[in-house]
Amino acid sequence: MKIRCIIVDDEPLAIEVIESYINRLENIEIVAKCSNALKAFEILKKEPVDLIFLDIQMPKLTGLDFVKTLQNPPKVIITTAYRDYALEGYELNVVDYLLKPISFERFLKAVSRVYHTEISPETTQTTDIESEEAYIYLKADKKMVKVQLRDILYIESLKDYVRVKTSDKEVITHQKISYLEEKLPEECFLRIHRSFIVALKKVETYSATSIEVPGKELPIGRLYKDQVLEVLNAKHQI
Repeated sequence: MKIRCIIVDDEPLAIEVIESYINRLENIEIVAKCSNALKAFEILKKEPVDLIFLDIQMPKLTGLDFVKTLQNPPKVIITTAYRDYALEGYELNVVDYLLKPISFERFLKAVSRVYHTEISPETTQTTDIESEEAYIYLKADKKMVKVQLRDILYIESLKDYVRVKTSDKEVITHQKISYLEEKLPEECFLRIHRSFIVALKKVETYSATSIEVPGKELPIGRLYKDQVLEVLNAKHQI
């Protein structure tokens, strides 16, 4: 499912820049482009919106005052030429605060924060990974790639990168394995080695030294052995 966004800015050139960046991504769609907050307010009454790219200094109503009027606001990324409002913006729980001129790399970092909220600990602990809604986005080759949690076989650390292997593809992303270990639901994924996390439902066989998932045998690290066997034995009622 694509993230539905609106761009709110009184500068046409600023809107063009954000629009051009969004067009490089596959999983965001623009619902509307608004020159002021009042127009954005009308859009929000009619359309479901997940994310707002929001300027601060605009006629009629500032961006921050606009956010304050919303009872259940979408996620917000501030786009502004002014540093002075950063603290107030974060007090309103914005996702990120981008200073113009905005580079694509900085824009992509902000958008990735939106994706990461999809796998925050508060939501994933109660998520059924068999559901279509249980997924993560990973940055690979300058794109954000959607990966269903139910399809993951294992995750492998490659120093400053990780390989996320599914039944039909692999995604290599610049990320620490410890970050994914923290974010993924612990009842569904298990760290078995300093270099490997395994999806528990994909385990076909295991011993005291290794685990097999479809197409791959993974080692169990010495320091992880007791915990791993305890979890696996409990699941199989041994």
